[in-house]
Amino acid sequence: MTRRIGWYVHHHGQGHLTRMRAIAPHLDADVVCFSSLPVPADLPANVSWVELARDDRPAPALPADDPTAGGMLHWAPLRHAGHRSRLAVIAAAVAAGDVAAFVVDVSAEVTLFLRLLGVPVVIITQPGDRVDEPHRLAFAAARRIIAPWPEEIYAPEHVTDLGDRVAFVGGISRFAGRDRPPRPRGDEVVLLGGGGGADVSTADIAAAERASGRPWRVLGAGSGAWTADPWDALTTASVVVSWCGQNAVADLAAAGAPAVVIPQERPFAEQRATASALGRSGLAVALTAWPEPARWPELLAQASAGGGGDGWAAWRTDGAARRAAAVIRAEADAGGRG
Repeated sequence: MTRRIGWYVHHHGQGHLTRMRAIAPHLDADVVCFSSLPVPADLPANVSWVELARDDRPAPALPADDPTAGGMLHWAPLRHAGHRSRLAVIAAAVAAGDVAAFVVDVSAEVTLFLRLLGVPVVIITQPGDRVDEPHRLAFAAARRIIAPWPEEIYAPEHVTDLGDRVAFVGGISRFAGRDRPPRPRGDEVVLLGGGGGADVSTADIAAAERASGRPWRVLGAGSGAWTADPWDALTTASVVVSWCGQNAVADLAAAGAPAVVIPQERPFAEQRATASALGRSGLAVALTAWPEPARWPELLAQASAGGGGDGWAAWRTDGAARRAAAVIRAEADAGGRG
């Protein structure tokens, strides 16, 4: 019988979905995804999709609906039909009896719920300050925890305390192993935004371009057009200016791009933690916020001179998706024997 692996994909931004797309082809199993996102186009051949109801629409009547259960959880609103529905759908899939393991990327509540159903869970964790009670409970309930970055560069407290249950697999990029163009990098600066929102305005970007003295190409930020495949832009730009989400950083590493990284506000200071680690390691020029226009010539020159190329190998993108898949497969096999 073909193994079936469940996969919970958080709906915020595109990063969780992108990560699943990178890992799933390396799994010798049928993967059933559960998410509030609509069914995406071009899923891997072994992946099917179950769309879940939203549990934040209509918005709960806070604080009466007590979504945190007194701080024990992150989000579990009382008397919310969408919340009940999404968990019931997951439970029905588990009750069919053929889910060998479940990947959760990310949700403390779904992790705890699946563990209560007796399903082995593999969490994909995120950077940042994740030492609160809901995270602590979720990490305790999970069989394995995948950290998609190299331990040598970033080893936060919330995973180092978990011992050998944690697998530091390296940065997971959809572009890992893809050939870089043989031509040299040009003069263009690429601004790589993300799907989770940003604090930078179109006016900020225009002022930066004028001050830098270089042409800018904007992808997925401000007024820039979203592109599904920015590989050519990443591998030919003189410098890439990027937010600091996990997928963006892994893509920078796969492309060997000289980079300036600027963290955006995310829960648990996720991007700030990643930017700090990149700055300490010298892999990128790391800022804490969008700079004044006059600083851009110096920042771009610094990135061009000191970053990119083979130095990004330290982020360990080569083979990272396969290593993550191996962790998941091992847990699915163990669950099947149980």
